[in-house]
Amino acid sequence: MPVSQSELTQHFEHVLRLSRVDESQSVAILKSHYSNTFIVNAAMEASLRLKARAYIVELPAFNHETAMGNDLTAYVGHTALTDHPAAQQALMAADLVVDTMMLLHSPEQEAILKSGTRILLAVEPPEMLARMLPSESDKRRVVAAQKVFEQAATIKVTSAAGSDFQAALGQYPVVTEYGFADEPGRWDHWPSGFLFSWPNEGTAEGTLVLDVGDILLPFKNYVREKPVTLEIEKGFIKRIHGGFDAEYLREYMEHFKDPEVYALSHIGWGLQPRAQWTALGLHDKNDAIGMDARAFEGNFLFSTGPNTEVGGPRNTPCHMDIPMRHCTVMLDDLTVVEEGKVVAPEESLSH
Repeated sequence: MPVSQSELTQHFEHVLRLSRVDESQSVAILKSHYSNTFIVNAAMEASLRLKARAYIVELPAFNHETAMGNDLTAYVGHTALTDHPAAQQALMAADLVVDTMMLLHSPEQEAILKSGTRILLAVEPPEMLARMLPSESDKRRVVAAQKVFEQAATIKVTSAAGSDFQAALGQYPVVTEYGFADEPGRWDHWPSGFLFSWPNEGTAEGTLVLDVGDILLPFKNYVREKPVTLEIEKGFIKRIHGGFDAEYLREYMEHFKDPEVYALSHIGWGLQPRAQWTALGLHDKNDAIGMDARAFEGNFLFSTGPNTEVGGPRNTPCHMDIPMRHCTVMLDDLTVVEEGKVVAPEESLSH
């Protein structure tokens, strides 16, 4: 349902308070012509209500010849900030950047974060922002799961559809998303509510079977026909087979002509009870980037492609996010998700 400008401003004030914005802080709002005007205006008004020093950095649109479609996640790594040191310095001068444009997976974003500046991405529709308004409780549940994830040496994923996947952990950090940026150098995304890490290089092995109802992003499609089987060896997808959905996925990934698009990227699970598996079907494809799908409670979310944001070697523009239902996820001998239901640790359950 529609959200008024005043309501969205109140929500932004809440999230900026959680992000520790006050009169001592400066807030830069990064935008382009395709940014949602309601979000930009609400971010500015909320910053001023909190007496922060607010300003806007506007950049022209960026489009690469390899990119297809309008989804902001369909081509990553290069943005309008690439080779624009003056604008980067303007963002690094702020305590918090509200990103309404999408810098994710870019080297420039990592440089801004390393300077101590916080970044909050907000590109989803106001309705979605309102429904998944973050809270301290969201943070507590995600951080509780993070502590268990960080202690694990292995992850194993199985499903009745035929998934049987495993990987070693520990080479890369665990990343959390709970909807606000409250620590120096922290990146977060409103709305969200999940966590993830990356397999140790070369250790991901096995089979992931995408069943009917699982989701392919950035296509924003539910798998609707035959299951899609991904055979994974030494950290890379080696074979993709099934029906039409498998053929479509193969053709899309081949378009980039880059072997690194087949690498396993981040893996984790959803913890947001207000995110809904069904929501994707209620939005036009250009409305949103699909955060309900990424965050709904109990999903197993895996991705492909880049890992530069945690110091890895792969800077490739094709990034698939694939949320799966009804999976069982084990960290060492501890089951954290059982057939699509979060079961541990106790502090991560939404009750």
